[in-house]
Amino acid sequence: MTRHYVVPGRVELVGKHVDYAGGRSLTCAVDRALRVEAEATNKPVLQVDAGPERGVAAIPLDRTAAPTAASWSVYVAAVARRIARDFPHFRCGVEVRISGNLPEGAGLSSSSALIVALGTALADANDAKNDELWRREIPDALARAEYFAAIETGAPYREFAGEEGVGVRGGAQDPIAIVCGEAGAMSEFSYLPPRLRRRVPWPSEYVLAIGVSGVHAVKTGNAQQQYNQASEAMRALVRRWNAETGRRDETVAAALESGPDAVDRLRHIARSDASAEYLLPRLEQFREETETIVPGVGDALRVRDWDALGRLVDRSFALATRALRNQVPETGFLVRSARDRGAIAASAFGAGFGGAVWAMVLEERSERFIQEWRADYEGAFPSRASSAQWVVTRPSAPAHEEVANHLPG
Repeated sequence: MTRHYVVPGRVELVGKHVDYAGGRSLTCAVDRALRVEAEATNKPVLQVDAGPERGVAAIPLDRTAAPTAASWSVYVAAVARRIARDFPHFRCGVEVRISGNLPEGAGLSSSSALIVALGTALADANDAKNDELWRREIPDALARAEYFAAIETGAPYREFAGEEGVGVRGGAQDPIAIVCGEAGAMSEFSYLPPRLRRRVPWPSEYVLAIGVSGVHAVKTGNAQQQYNQASEAMRALVRRWNAETGRRDETVAAALESGPDAVDRLRHIARSDASAEYLLPRLEQFREETETIVPGVGDALRVRDWDALGRLVDRSFALATRALRNQVPETGFLVRSARDRGAIAASAFGAGFGGAVWAMVLEERSERFIQEWRADYEGAFPSRASSAQWVVTRPSAPAHEEVANHLPG
């Protein structure tokens, strides 16, 4: 039996670098997606055909599974290795063929989409929905997304120990957006543990124009170390908080919710740290992004207050530039150019240190907007013209299986 899946990419509207600290973000799945054909086999092998240009990788379901020479096979090996270790009784393999229109390296989280696709195919091939261990540890869609995130990052998950991962140490934002989004809406989630806060309808006459800078910041490349350093700084802050207060909070968000004196205490700890020059602005960025910007952007979308939306998103990007220090000249230019060209709002998104920028524009003028935006960018950064990408998308359905319609014969 061949199963067919559609696994989309995602856009993070606001909520920069907050998921691993328990914060909130506004995300959506998009209409650019991997299309997956998966056929179960009786061989314990995960075989992935990624097309004529990228080739085939066949990885055994084994807790010591290693990638092949193909660089992208690290994701295949991560899924095969983790599933084999956590669910050793899953011995059905799967042959997977990948196609679709989700661009690689465009900031739309194609790597997380691949992990979700492969994990889903293996789970279904082994009838996971009727497996006692799977049902106990992964009871719903949020849990499934969190587990797929643990496969990518190598984090522990419930009773399952962690290992070395292949992605940045996030808080599961990307798989949650891919698995748990809703068509035509932005979703506000908080993380660690994941919780859906609300859905905010997206105005149907607007689209998201994506400008990909061409500065690659792939999760297994140059961005991984910088991203992980940023996340580790917040985890270290929580460890010091717990040591000084005797609490057992797991995230900055949990610490901030502990009482009226928490903010001052955390500021004091941040000031006394050797990295105070970075950590104190980082703490303030996290608070403002989570407590003001994310809910404010959601409210502005709901009531169609475009001025407020633009101001809040501008503030989010300014904080990313100054406090997160994860922007490059190319993404800064793309944001300014988009706003100059009339975008309601525009911001870089994802891990940063390169990557992409979204811009909210009217669908009826999106083609002209992209043409002008692209011309601006290529004029300012001609060396990026060959690697930049330009995409128009909108909030769309999450990952799902396509079921063929059989007509009565």
